[in-house]
Amino acid sequence: MRKLVALILLGVLAWPAPASAEHHVASVNLCTDELLLLLASPSQIASVSHLSQQPQETPFWRQARRYKSNDGTLLSVLQQRPDVVLTMGGRGHDRQRIAKRLGIRTVELPYPQTIDDVIASVRLVARTLDRPGAGEKVVASMVALKRTAPSRRLDALYLTGGGLSVSANGLAADWMRLAGLQQRSLRGDRVTLEQLLVAPPSVLLRSNYRSRQYSREQQWLAHPLASRAKARLTLQTDGRLWTCMGPSLVREIPRLRRMLQS
Repeated sequence: MRKLVALILLGVLAWPAPASAEHHVASVNLCTDELLLLLASPSQIASVSHLSQQPQETPFWRQARRYKSNDGTLLSVLQQRPDVVLTMGGRGHDRQRIAKRLGIRTVELPYPQTIDDVIASVRLVARTLDRPGAGEKVVASMVALKRTAPSRRLDALYLTGGGLSVSANGLAADWMRLAGLQQRSLRGDRVTLEQLLVAPPSVLLRSNYRSRQYSREQQWLAHPLASRAKARLTLQTDGRLWTCMGPSLVREIPRLRRMLQS
């Protein structure tokens, strides 16, 4: 394997660098894929991860399929000759050392914990692409949502397959507050069937992530007790938007606000 890697590196090092001064960027993470697709010009995108080309994972799969894909590793993007690789959360020093040797800059975004963290990531990617204006347009829409957030919030539960929910103090709850929803605190961030039956929330925010897939998690939602939960209002939301909880939620929050007001 080491010999194979060495041969690939030697071959790539022998290729001439792109003549264009425009950054050629590859993303190896689903969440950085979304930022790259949102902020880059088409000519800047070297490749995106294969996950972003799958309809069940992201609503941006059609856009993502216009570009080459990678398997989420540095080796899989070498032949595309990017000068920047975007990723999230850190994957060790070996990749950084190889990238540095090849003259490739790696930009590793932290996992966002707050909406302000998302704003910071948008600005970082926009600067990396030399497109700060594109970044500020996205930031402005997020700031506007924060400025117009409802002062009154309804007791709510985010619910997806298997009874999974979200932290009352996490990023998903931050987005929910912008819609006028207050995520209830739960032990282990899980909803039990008994809780739904005995103490249903005012609003049940139900994710449709992989809802057509036959699995034990989806069977949980089909349980008779779950169907008997009497939340005042049940709202369906595209669960794919909540995987990364980034700027793709900017359009979803106004939709939820409208549904709460109707």
